[in-house]
Amino acid sequence: MAHVLAADIGNTTARFGLLETAEAGAEGTPKLLSACEVTTRQPITTDEARMQLGQIFSELTSRASSRGGACPSPEGSILSCVVPTLTDAWHRALADTVPGRQLVVGPGLRSGVKLRFNDPSEVGPDRIADAVAARAAYGVPVVVVDLGTTTNFEAIDASGAFCGGIIAPGVALGARSLAEAAARLPIIELRAPERVLGRSTREAMQSGVVLGEAARIDGLLDAVVAELADNGKRARARLDEGSAAHENERGEADAGAATPMAIPIVITGENADAIAALLHHQTIVDDALTLRGLALIWQANQRG
Repeated sequence: MAHVLAADIGNTTARFGLLETAEAGAEGTPKLLSACEVTTRQPITTDEARMQLGQIFSELTSRASSRGGACPSPEGSILSCVVPTLTDAWHRALADTVPGRQLVVGPGLRSGVKLRFNDPSEVGPDRIADAVAARAAYGVPVVVVDLGTTTNFEAIDASGAFCGGIIAPGVALGARSLAEAAARLPIIELRAPERVLGRSTREAMQSGVVLGEAARIDGLLDAVVAELADNGKRARARLDEGSAAHENERGEADAGAATPMAIPIVITGENADAIAALLHHQTIVDDALTLRGLALIWQANQRG
Protein backbone atom coordinates (compact mmCIF):
# COMPACT_ATOMS: atom_id res chain seq x y z
CA MET A 1 0.00 0.00 0.00
CA ALA A 2 1.00 3.64 -0.46
CA HIS A 3 0.06 6.90 1.22
CA VAL A 4 -0.69 10.22 -0.44
CA LEU A 5 -1.59 13.76 0.59
CA ALA A 6 -4.48 15.11 -1.50
CA ALA A 7 -5.28 18.83 -1.70
CA ASP A 8 -8.54 20.15 -3.16
CA ILE A 9 -8.35 23.95 -3.42
CA GLY A 10 -11.77 25.46 -4.14
CA ASN A 11 -12.96 29.02 -4.58
CA THR A 12 -14.27 29.22 -1.02
CA THR A 13 -12.82 26.29 0.91
CA ALA A 14 -9.73 24.11 0.65
CA ARG A 15 -9.84 20.48 1.77
CA PHE A 16 -6.86 18.27 2.52
CA GLY A 17 -6.66 14.56 3.23
CA LEU A 18 -4.20 11.79 3.99
CA LEU A 19 -5.20 8.63 2.15
CA GLU A 20 -4.02 5.05 1.92
CA THR A 21 -4.09 3.59 -1.59
CA ALA A 22 -3.49 0.17 -3.07
CA GLU A 23 -0.16 -0.64 -4.67
CA ALA A 24 0.38 0.58 -8.23
CA GLY A 25 -1.48 -1.69 -10.62
CA ALA A 26 -3.78 -3.07 -7.91
CA GLU A 27 -7.47 -2.35 -7.45
CA GLY A 28 -9.09 -0.90 -4.37
CA THR A 29 -10.84 2.21 -3.04
CA PRO A 30 -8.49 4.59 -1.20
CA LYS A 31 -9.02 4.80 2.56
CA LEU A 32 -9.27 8.28 4.05
CA LEU A 33 -7.08 8.37 7.18
CA SER A 34 -7.73 11.99 8.12
CA ALA A 35 -9.04 15.22 6.59
CA CYS A 36 -9.36 18.89 7.41
CA GLU A 37 -10.88 21.95 5.77
CA VAL A 38 -9.83 25.60 5.80
CA THR A 39 -11.01 28.80 4.14
CA THR A 40 -9.27 29.42 0.82
CA ARG A 41 -6.89 32.36 1.11
CA GLN A 42 -6.78 34.61 -1.94
CA PRO A 43 -4.20 35.77 -2.85
CA ILE A 44 -1.52 33.62 -1.25
CA THR A 45 2.25 33.51 -1.66
CA THR A 46 4.33 30.34 -1.77
CA ASP A 47 5.73 31.11 1.69
CA GLU A 48 2.22 31.63 3.10
CA ALA A 49 0.97 28.42 1.47
CA ARG A 50 3.99 26.54 2.82
CA MET A 51 3.39 27.82 6.34
CA GLN A 52 -0.32 26.99 6.22
CA LEU A 53 0.38 23.57 4.74
CA GLY A 54 2.83 22.79 7.54
CA GLN A 55 0.09 23.42 10.10
CA ILE A 56 -2.42 21.41 8.07
CA PHE A 57 -0.01 18.50 7.65
CA SER A 58 0.66 18.39 11.40
CA GLU A 59 -3.09 18.35 12.07
CA LEU A 60 -3.67 15.58 9.53
CA THR A 61 -0.94 13.34 10.93
CA SER A 62 -2.14 13.96 14.49
CA ARG A 63 -5.71 13.02 13.60
CA ALA A 64 -4.62 9.93 11.67
CA SER A 65 -2.38 8.77 14.52
CA SER A 66 -5.12 9.21 17.10
CA ARG A 67 -7.35 6.86 15.13
CA GLY A 68 -4.98 3.99 14.59
CA GLY A 69 -1.43 4.32 15.82
CA ALA A 70 1.53 5.64 13.85
CA CYS A 71 0.76 7.45 10.60
CA PRO A 72 3.13 6.58 7.72
CA SER A 73 4.65 9.49 5.81
CA PRO A 74 3.02 10.17 2.44
CA GLU A 75 4.95 9.09 -0.64
CA GLY A 76 3.68 11.95 -2.74
CA SER A 77 0.91 14.49 -3.17
CA ILE A 78 -1.74 15.49 -5.68
CA LEU A 79 -3.31 18.90 -6.15
CA SER A 80 -6.67 19.95 -7.57
CA CYS A 81 -7.01 23.73 -7.78
CA VAL A 82 -9.89 25.59 -9.46
CA VAL A 83 -8.28 29.01 -8.85
CA PRO A 84 -5.50 29.33 -11.47
CA THR A 85 -3.71 32.14 -9.61
CA LEU A 86 -3.24 29.87 -6.58
CA THR A 87 -2.05 26.71 -8.33
CA ASP A 88 1.66 27.53 -8.49
CA ALA A 89 1.92 28.58 -4.83
CA TRP A 90 0.20 25.43 -3.58
CA HIS A 91 2.16 23.18 -5.95
CA ARG A 92 5.46 24.63 -4.70
CA ALA A 93 4.32 24.36 -1.08
CA LEU A 94 3.45 20.69 -1.55
CA ALA A 95 6.79 20.02 -3.24
CA ASP A 96 8.62 21.60 -0.30
CA THR A 97 6.57 19.80 2.36
CA VAL A 98 5.81 16.31 1.03
CA PRO A 99 8.47 13.88 -0.25
CA GLY A 100 8.01 11.90 -3.44
CA ARG A 101 6.14 12.75 -6.60
CA GLN A 102 3.90 15.83 -6.73
CA LEU A 103 1.05 15.84 -9.28
CA VAL A 104 -1.36 18.54 -10.44
CA VAL A 105 -4.64 17.45 -12.03
CA GLY A 106 -4.89 18.99 -15.47
CA PRO A 107 -4.34 18.34 -19.19
CA GLY A 108 -1.79 15.60 -19.79
CA LEU A 109 -2.29 13.82 -16.48
CA ARG A 110 -3.83 10.36 -16.79
CA SER A 111 -7.17 10.02 -14.99
CA GLY A 112 -8.50 6.84 -16.57
CA VAL A 113 -11.83 8.50 -17.40
CA LYS A 114 -12.75 9.52 -20.94
CA LEU A 115 -13.99 13.13 -21.10
CA ARG A 116 -16.72 13.54 -23.70
CA PHE A 117 -16.51 17.32 -23.84
CA ASN A 118 -15.95 19.69 -26.74
CA ASP A 119 -12.81 20.94 -24.97
CA PRO A 120 -11.67 18.53 -22.23
CA SER A 121 -9.15 21.10 -20.95
CA GLU A 122 -12.08 23.19 -19.68
CA VAL A 123 -13.24 20.51 -17.24
CA GLY A 124 -12.38 21.41 -13.64
CA PRO A 125 -9.94 19.10 -11.84
CA ASP A 126 -12.35 18.62 -8.92
CA ARG A 127 -15.05 17.44 -11.33
CA ILE A 128 -12.64 14.93 -12.87
CA ALA A 129 -11.74 13.63 -9.41
CA ASP A 130 -15.44 13.26 -8.55
CA ALA A 131 -16.04 11.26 -11.73
CA VAL A 132 -13.06 8.96 -11.07
CA ALA A 133 -14.11 8.23 -7.48
CA ALA A 134 -17.81 7.78 -8.24
CA ARG A 135 -17.13 5.34 -11.04
CA ALA A 136 -14.75 3.30 -8.88
CA ALA A 137 -16.98 3.20 -5.80
CA TYR A 138 -20.51 3.04 -7.22
CA GLY A 139 -20.21 1.64 -10.73
CA VAL A 140 -21.71 3.06 -13.91
CA PRO A 141 -23.81 4.86 -14.86
CA VAL A 142 -23.67 7.24 -11.90
CA VAL A 143 -24.47 10.90 -11.19
CA VAL A 144 -22.57 13.19 -8.80
CA VAL A 145 -23.88 16.40 -7.23
CA ASP A 146 -21.03 18.47 -5.74
CA LEU A 147 -22.07 21.40 -3.55
CA GLY A 148 -19.76 24.38 -3.16
CA THR A 149 -19.40 27.89 -4.54
CA THR A 150 -21.13 26.33 -7.52
CA THR A 151 -23.49 23.36 -7.58
CA ASN A 152 -22.02 20.90 -10.07
CA PHE A 153 -23.60 17.83 -11.62
CA GLU A 154 -21.34 15.19 -13.18
CA ALA A 155 -22.81 12.40 -15.30
CA ILE A 156 -20.86 9.21 -15.98
CA ASP A 157 -22.51 7.01 -18.59
CA ALA A 158 -22.73 3.23 -18.87
CA SER A 159 -19.41 3.07 -20.74
CA GLY A 160 -17.66 4.81 -17.85
CA ALA A 161 -17.14 8.09 -19.71
CA PHE A 162 -17.70 11.50 -18.13
CA CYS A 163 -20.32 12.49 -20.67
CA GLY A 164 -21.41 15.93 -19.45
CA GLY A 165 -22.69 17.94 -16.56
CA ILE A 166 -24.26 21.08 -15.16
CA ILE A 167 -22.77 24.09 -13.38
CA ALA A 168 -25.13 26.33 -11.39
CA PRO A 169 -24.72 28.95 -8.64
CA GLY A 170 -24.23 27.38 -5.22
CA VAL A 171 -26.60 27.94 -2.32
CA ALA A 172 -24.27 30.34 -0.45
CA LEU A 173 -23.61 32.30 -3.63
CA GLY A 174 -27.36 32.58 -4.22
CA ALA A 175 -27.96 33.91 -0.73
CA ARG A 176 -25.11 36.40 -0.98
CA SER A 177 -26.26 37.62 -4.39
CA LEU A 178 -29.76 38.28 -3.05
CA ALA A 179 -28.44 40.32 -0.13
CA GLU A 180 -26.02 42.30 -2.30
CA ALA A 181 -28.50 43.05 -5.08
CA ALA A 182 -31.47 44.08 -2.92
CA ALA A 183 -30.86 46.80 -0.32
CA ARG A 184 -33.48 45.59 2.15
CA LEU A 185 -32.57 41.91 2.09
CA PRO A 186 -30.26 40.64 4.87
CA ILE A 187 -27.56 37.97 4.96
CA ILE A 188 -29.30 34.79 6.12
CA GLU A 189 -28.34 31.59 7.88
CA LEU A 190 -28.32 28.75 5.38
CA ARG A 191 -30.86 26.36 6.88
CA ALA A 192 -34.28 25.12 5.84
CA PRO A 193 -37.23 27.04 7.33
CA GLU A 194 -40.05 25.25 9.14
CA ARG A 195 -42.53 26.11 6.39
CA VAL A 196 -42.39 26.88 2.69
CA LEU A 197 -44.35 30.13 3.02
CA GLY A 198 -42.10 32.36 5.08
CA ARG A 199 -43.64 34.68 7.67
CA SER A 200 -40.65 36.98 7.78
CA THR A 201 -38.15 38.25 5.23
CA ARG A 202 -35.51 35.86 6.54
CA GLU A 203 -37.85 32.86 6.40
CA ALA A 204 -38.96 33.80 2.89
CA MET A 205 -35.33 34.06 1.77
CA GLN A 206 -34.43 30.73 3.42
CA SER A 207 -37.32 29.12 1.62
CA GLY A 208 -36.26 30.59 -1.70
CA VAL A 209 -32.57 29.88 -1.29
CA VAL A 210 -32.40 26.58 0.62
CA LEU A 211 -35.66 24.89 -0.38
CA GLY A 212 -35.26 26.40 -3.83
CA GLU A 213 -31.83 24.79 -4.13
CA ALA A 214 -33.27 21.39 -3.17
CA ALA A 215 -36.12 21.78 -5.66
CA ARG A 216 -33.70 22.80 -8.39
CA ILE A 217 -31.46 19.81 -7.69
CA ASP A 218 -34.44 17.44 -7.71
CA GLY A 219 -35.72 18.87 -10.99
CA LEU A 220 -32.35 18.72 -12.69
CA LEU A 221 -31.77 15.18 -11.43
CA ASP A 222 -35.04 14.12 -13.07
CA ALA A 223 -33.74 15.45 -16.38
CA VAL A 224 -30.20 14.09 -15.98
CA VAL A 225 -31.31 10.57 -15.03
CA ALA A 226 -33.84 10.50 -17.88
CA GLU A 227 -31.21 11.62 -20.39
CA LEU A 228 -28.68 9.06 -19.17
CA ALA A 229 -31.29 6.30 -19.33
CA ASP A 230 -32.34 7.37 -22.84
CA ASN A 231 -28.73 7.51 -24.02
CA GLY A 232 -28.21 4.04 -22.57
CA LYS A 233 -31.15 2.66 -24.53
CA ARG A 234 -29.84 4.23 -27.73
CA ALA A 235 -26.38 2.77 -27.14
CA ARG A 236 -27.86 -0.69 -26.59
CA ALA A 237 -29.96 -0.33 -29.73
CA ARG A 238 -26.86 0.53 -31.75
CA LEU A 239 -25.09 -2.55 -30.40
CA ASP A 240 -28.06 -4.67 -31.44
CA GLU A 241 -28.30 -3.11 -34.91
CA GLY A 242 -28.00 -5.62 -37.72
CA SER A 243 -29.72 -8.44 -35.85
CA ALA A 244 -33.48 -8.51 -36.32
CA ALA A 245 -33.88 -11.05 -33.55
CA HIS A 246 -31.99 -8.88 -31.10
CA GLU A 247 -33.95 -5.81 -32.20
CA ASN A 248 -37.23 -7.57 -31.48
CA GLU A 249 -36.07 -8.75 -28.07
CA ARG A 250 -34.84 -5.26 -27.17
CA GLY A 251 -38.07 -3.66 -28.34
CA GLU A 252 -40.14 -5.99 -26.17
CA ALA A 253 -37.90 -5.36 -23.16
CA ASP A 254 -38.05 -1.57 -23.58
CA ALA A 255 -41.80 -1.63 -24.08
CA GLY A 256 -42.24 -3.52 -20.82
CA ALA A 257 -40.01 -1.20 -18.78
CA ALA A 258 -42.22 0.86 -16.47
CA THR A 259 -39.49 2.92 -14.78
CA PRO A 260 -36.10 4.38 -15.79
CA MET A 261 -32.95 2.40 -15.06
CA ALA A 262 -31.70 2.71 -11.48
CA ILE A 263 -28.78 5.15 -11.40
CA PRO A 264 -26.90 5.88 -8.16
CA ILE A 265 -26.84 9.56 -7.19
CA VAL A 266 -23.89 10.64 -5.03
CA ILE A 267 -23.92 13.99 -3.24
CA THR A 268 -20.80 15.59 -1.78
CA GLY A 269 -19.46 18.97 -0.74
CA GLU A 270 -20.63 21.71 1.62
CA ASN A 271 -23.82 20.97 3.58
CA ALA A 272 -24.30 17.72 1.65
CA ASP A 273 -26.13 15.98 4.51
CA ALA A 274 -28.53 18.89 5.02
CA ILE A 275 -29.37 19.28 1.33
CA ALA A 276 -29.68 15.51 0.79
CA ALA A 277 -32.30 15.36 3.56
CA LEU A 278 -34.47 17.82 1.60
CA LEU A 279 -34.37 15.92 -1.70
CA HIS A 280 -37.04 13.61 -3.06
CA HIS A 281 -34.36 11.56 -4.81
CA GLN A 282 -32.52 8.92 -2.84
CA THR A 283 -28.87 9.89 -2.62
CA ILE A 284 -25.61 8.60 -1.20
CA VAL A 285 -23.74 11.22 0.84
CA ASP A 286 -19.98 10.83 0.36
CA ASP A 287 -17.95 13.60 2.00
CA ALA A 288 -14.63 12.12 0.90
CA LEU A 289 -15.48 11.62 -2.78
CA THR A 290 -13.20 14.28 -4.28
CA LEU A 291 -10.23 13.40 -2.08
CA ARG A 292 -10.56 9.70 -2.90
CA GLY A 293 -10.77 10.56 -6.59
CA LEU A 294 -7.53 12.52 -6.31
CA ALA A 295 -5.87 9.56 -4.59
CA LEU A 296 -7.03 7.25 -7.39
CA ILE A 297 -5.59 9.60 -10.02
CA TRP A 298 -2.30 9.73 -8.11
CA GLN A 299 -2.28 5.94 -7.94
CA ALA A 300 -2.99 5.61 -11.68
CA ASN A 301 0.00 7.80 -12.48
CA GLN A 302 2.44 5.65 -10.48
CA ARG A 303 2.21 2.86 -13.04
CA GLY A 304 4.95 2.53 -15.56
